[in-house]
Amino acid sequence: MKVPYYHLDAFTQAPFGGNPAAVCLPERELDERTMQAIASEKNLPATAFLAPGGAEFTLRWFAPAGELELCGHATLATGHVVLNVLQRDRPSVRFETRAGAIEVQRDGERLAIDFPAMPVQREHDPRLVAPAIGLRAAELWEAEGGRGVAVLGEAAQVRDLHPDISAIAALPFSALIVTARGFDGDSDFVSRNFVPKHGIAEDFATGSAHCVLAPYWAGALGKAKLFARQLSSRGGELWLEDRGARVTIAGRVAPFAEGTLTLP
Repeated sequence: MKVPYYHLDAFTQAPFGGNPAAVCLPERELDERTMQAIASEKNLPATAFLAPGGAEFTLRWFAPAGELELCGHATLATGHVVLNVLQRDRPSVRFETRAGAIEVQRDGERLAIDFPAMPVQREHDPRLVAPAIGLRAAELWEAEGGRGVAVLGEAAQVRDLHPDISAIAALPFSALIVTARGFDGDSDFVSRNFVPKHGIAEDFATGSAHCVLAPYWAGALGKAKLFARQLSSRGGELWLEDRGARVTIAGRVAPFAEGTLTLP
C-alpha cells in the first residue's frame, strides 16, 4: 500500500521551528499496530492519521511510544493539509477524535483550533518537583489527564531550566508543564513541556498543554486573549483565547516535506 504523507512544523512561521508532525493519508483506516509502527519509524513528536469518516474526517495521533488522547500541533498540521492542500475552498474542517469533535478554521494567516479547556484541579506541594527541575516552584498543580503544572517566579527560570528527565518520568504526572509570566513586552506567559512517559523528553510546541495554561493564565492575568511562547530549543508561538469550557489555540504552520510511505 502507498500512503501519502506530509511533514510540517506547527506553531512557527518557518521550517525548523515549532513542533514537527507527520500527517498520513491512508486510503482506508489502518490498524493500531501499523499506525504505532509508522509513528515509531517516523520518530517525530506526533504522527497523525487522517481518514474519511461520515461528512468529515476521523483523526488519530500517535507518539513514538503510544497513542495520544489529544494533540494540538498535529491537529494544526492536519488542518493545514486539509485546508491548504486537499480542499482549499473551505473555511474550516471538523475532525472526529478520541477527545470528541475538534474544528480547525482559518484565522487570517493562522489556523485556529477549538479545543476543550482543562483547568487545573488539584494543588500539590511544590517541593514534589524540586529534585526534578532543580528549584522550588511557587505553585504546583495537577490538571485533567494527570498533567502537572509547575509555576515559577520568572520567565528566565523557565528558559534556563536544566531538568532531570528521569526524575520527571518518576513523578506521579503524565507530563510536567513548567510556566511563568512572560518577558516584559514580549508575551503574556512562557512555558516548557516535558513528556518522557510518552517517549518525548521535551516537547517543542504543545497545543494540548495550552488547554491547561490558557485558563490558568487568563485567571491570573485577568484577560481572555493571550500570546504565549514555548521556550523549547525550536520555540513555539501560540495565540490563545479562553472561552470558558473551550479554548481557541491559533498558530502558523510551515510545510517542510511530503512523500509516500510504502507499507506491506
